[in-house]
Amino acid sequence: MPLPAFDRRRLLAASGGLGAASLLAACSGGGDDPAQTAPDGKPFSFLDERSGEDVKLALVPTKVVAFTGLAAALYDYGVEVAAVFGPTTLSDGQPDLQAGRLPVEELTVLGNAWGEFDVEKYAELGPELIVSHYYEGFDLWFVPEDRLEEVESLAPGIGIEVSKPTIDQIIDRHAALAEALGADLGSEENAAAVERFGNAAGSVAAAVAEKPLKVLAVGAWPDGLYIANPPTFNVLAKSVELGVDVVVPENPDQNNYWELLSWENVDKYAADVIFLDVRTGNITAEQLESDYPTWAALPAVAAGQVYGWNAEPVYSHVGGAIELERIAEGLTSGQAL
Repeated sequence: MPLPAFDRRRLLAASGGLGAASLLAACSGGGDDPAQTAPDGKPFSFLDERSGEDVKLALVPTKVVAFTGLAAALYDYGVEVAAVFGPTTLSDGQPDLQAGRLPVEELTVLGNAWGEFDVEKYAELGPELIVSHYYEGFDLWFVPEDRLEEVESLAPGIGIEVSKPTIDQIIDRHAALAEALGADLGSEENAAAVERFGNAAGSVAAAVAEKPLKVLAVGAWPDGLYIANPPTFNVLAKSVELGVDVVVPENPDQNNYWELLSWENVDKYAADVIFLDVRTGNITAEQLESDYPTWAALPAVAAGQVYGWNAEPVYSHVGGAIELERIAEGLTSGQAL
């Protein structure tokens, strides 16, 4: 998501505002069909965490528009939406990381980048509800601020807070929204997803117990290397809870998310393994090795111990499991230096 420096830093900060960790709260429900059920005749009510008030509708909405990352979580539980907005496809048509398992080729996309939202196309859909993530200071994530009032005049909006709660709490909120929209959380598929999440957390803990390593989590942009502050990224905070020793930067920014190091000073923190943010817009590991000699000289890089992490996961049990599995794989593959 290439943006001017100011907007990009706001974007980095907001998408980095992810809370500490807690234990998994299991889903409830019954049945084996993972598909959306769309309960006829039932009213809908769900908390908008921006206002602290419930959004109430006479019937469960069937025309829901969602931020791509939130739509991806709903899809994992069996709920499909009418349209999405936010990073959905790359320039080659492949899914953006935030699209998760969404069938992107079948989606109606109202905007694929920061600042894009086709309000006219949105209105033509006849939306009944719009849902997005909520970061402090950003309202409905990826809805342009100057179009927000117009967008919410066409359908009520719901924001799910993702900057303060734990990853377990955020996942549970996404699951609850899916259930309110007709998902069967007790289906065989969804039960397996909950189990997978628990197993992934166990794999991280087991890897640490067998081989404790010093971990550095970073994002890479042309202006320097961003050192992630683990308490404010819920994937990292969960990892710390499970025993991972993640470097805590000495001088994080005013939002407490990142410490920016110039490329001349990227060796400030020692680490056995490095986890590199794989979201769109970050410099890739291959580009870093070829174009940034100070990066290539880092011991973890020279040892081939650079792995991926995602600062903005899909908040479903499947999505959370994938990110913890990614962490566990890097810890298992790495060696102390």
